[in-house]
Amino acid sequence: MTDAVQTSWVSIDGQGGTFDAYLALPPRGSGPGLLLLQEIFGVNEHIRAVARQYALDGFVVLAPDVFWQQSRRVELGYVGDDWQRAMALVNGADRAALLRDLKDSVTALQARPEVAGRKTGVFGYCMGGRLAFQAAAHTGVDAAVAYYGGGIQQQLDLVPAIACPIQLHYGELDANIPLEAVAQVRAALSGKRADVHVYPGAHHGFNCWARASYDPGSAALAHGRTLEFLATQLF
Repeated sequence: MTDAVQTSWVSIDGQGGTFDAYLALPPRGSGPGLLLLQEIFGVNEHIRAVARQYALDGFVVLAPDVFWQQSRRVELGYVGDDWQRAMALVNGADRAALLRDLKDSVTALQARPEVAGRKTGVFGYCMGGRLAFQAAAHTGVDAAVAYYGGGIQQQLDLVPAIACPIQLHYGELDANIPLEAVAQVRAALSGKRADVHVYPGAHHGFNCWARASYDPGSAALAHGRTLEFLATQLF
């Protein structure tokens, strides 16, 4: 049987050079665009699975190789040496270059024939959640979703530039993002089309089934909320 979701690696010709992205096409072959932004562990097996998951839901999903300027197609696990390498990559990343590549990725997704003028959204996890927040302010996407986006509370000066609806997901027990930070984000987004969800008992990375912090109940609830939000905003 042919897989309902067709996947491939494609190239993006950006302002800073050519980099790769993982593309997942929905069963119909076309649909709204959805940019998937990785954690610090690269476009690894989990992120590729998430791309296929949302492609099955009807979206054209593109996951760019964010760390390409340091090392192409990084694929890391979540503990030990892989964790250390991931931290070194994110700490060594050029923030201006990340934003430039983010804009180029949105443009490339919108230009794909499978999207063909349809609406485009962005979503991401951890570092990717922070980048999704930046995309909401800088790229003109139609919707944005951030899962446990670390550091968003330090970028609230971007809020006035956010015109699209945005949804944010946090774990109640996230050691990296205290509830005080979540409260700051919620207050800053007051008056915007924004939903902020906190999942009781959940930790950082609760959506990732490859991590010890995986919380299937919270992940399922967050996925349902994300799908309802994106379906409402992008279809």
